Amino acid sequence: MQRKAYVPGIAALLAALLAGCTGGSGSKGTAADPKPGDVSVNTPAAQPGKYRTLPEACAAVSHDSLDSLLPGIRQITDQDRRDTAYEGQATLTYDTDRRVGCGWKVESTDATDHLSVDFERVVSYDNAVSDDSRAQDIYATEETAANLPEASASATPSGSGSATATPSATPSSSASSTASASASTSAGPSETPADLQPRKLSGLGDEAFLDDKLNSGSSTAQQRTVTVVFRTSNVIVRIEYAEQPTASTGTPDSKEMQDKARNLAHKLVDRFNG
Repeated sequence: MQRKAYVPGIAALLAALLAGCTGGSGSKGTAADPKPGDVSVNTPAAQPGKYRTLPEACAAVSHDSLDSLLPGIRQITDQDRRDTAYEGQATLTYDTDRRVGCGWKVESTDATDHLSVDFERVVSYDNAVSDDSRAQDIYATEETAANLPEASASATPSGSGSATATPSATPSSSASSTASASASTSAGPSETPADLQPRKLSGLGDEAFLDDKLNSGSSTAQQRTVTVVFRTSNVIVRIEYAEQPTASTGTPDSKEMQDKARNLAHKLVDRFNG
């Protein structure tokens, strides 16, 4: 009788041991699986930017460009002073691999001209965001801050809408149109032409914009400042060109200054892409 009672006890013990071994192997298999939240293996790091260094800012602008932008340099008769004027003044920065700049200020018989260039190499410290994407964000913030005027096409729908809404009021409509046209004509000379207004620029780096401001300086002469900002990959370049005439009634020519600033911008793009 004792022997019969003992055999079922052994069977129960063996069954328990087998169950424990099966459960252990299952838990081992589960531990070997990758964690659901672990994406470091499957998600590649964002690409670094194209540029790893920056050019020396004061040497980035050629003497020919400086002669065009700063006519007063050619009027300096002393060779040492002229060489110093060409050298410019480096902007104080703490990491020349990330940001460099240079400025020039030269007086001539007609005006005082200022020029500054600034190069910023953008680096993203977020593995999920590329250097280019971070540079795009910084550029977009600066373009928004420039508050570029909207395209003038918005005036067309409102004008056509009012004309369609009141077809029977032709005389008053034409009268108001004549009045607005005469007002526009009288205001025309003081307004900036559409093609010279602050705007986005095409064909300059990956994206670019131009700003143009006319401000009263310390005297009665008006100072014009033309700014060109462009991005090429993960580098943002800023050009600021300002002129204040010597004569109190002088006003710097917008088209001439914009052409000079844009010409320099294209040369700097070629320097990066060369």
